[in-house]
Amino acid sequence: MNPFEELQHEVGVLLQTVASGSLYGQITTYTPYIVLIILLVFVVVFSAKSQLSLVPKNRFVGVVEFFVEFSQKEVGTSVLGNAAKQHMPFFLTLFIFILLSNLVGLIPGSKAATGTMGTTLTLALISFVYFTYHGVKTKGGFHYLAALAPKGIKPAPLSWFIWLLEFISMLLRLATLSVRLFANMFAGHLLLGVLAILTALFIQPLITTLSLAALPFSIIGILWLLLLTVLYALEVFVACVQAYVFTLLSSIYVLLATSEH
Repeated sequence: MNPFEELQHEVGVLLQTVASGSLYGQITTYTPYIVLIILLVFVVVFSAKSQLSLVPKNRFVGVVEFFVEFSQKEVGTSVLGNAAKQHMPFFLTLFIFILLSNLVGLIPGSKAATGTMGTTLTLALISFVYFTYHGVKTKGGFHYLAALAPKGIKPAPLSWFIWLLEFISMLLRLATLSVRLFANMFAGHLLLGVLAILTALFIQPLITTLSLAALPFSIIGILWLLLLTVLYALEVFVACVQAYVFTLLSSIYVLLATSEH
């Protein structure tokens, strides 16, 4: 059978696999991965903490320290300055959770916890509550809402209109945080899955028949495999970037919520 004739069926199976199905009641196929990532966060943090030293003694501690220092500099200090210290536990937890979720999802047969809208929306809601809390704590509830619109805008109806736009923009941060992360991870894993299917379908004839007639399909399969390898490496990079972007935006939102201007 022509590999392209089988592709439609295999892609349908892939979509069912990627979709969030129910295991038991409200427990979905993504729930075990969310629990796994939470446990991994604790393991990574406490393992690294127990091995801390002036000079890293192994690669694991060195990698963890690299990400911690990177987050402190690029996400914390560069955005919030001296105020970053009090927020770093939150930002680091957020960053490590998303990064591990993305990377675990790249293991063949696994699912990315961030590949479902429920997870990314929950993360966005946690970030939203966090920066809103600190905004209200810094300015007070009334002044926090009033500060959404710049002072001195006249006439008054224009000021109210701008305030409404800023309020809607603030609420839309839930969508910008959650949809960006979900779309990137879901689309990336779906693309890798399709390329893996194409590779298997085109190489399979050579494995089963060992004939010259199957050779052209196998050559195409090797090309699919090379493309899959390149995109897999790209997805590892995207997994890191998306964790960074989500955390960076959360840091910026904290700055906007607590800044006087």
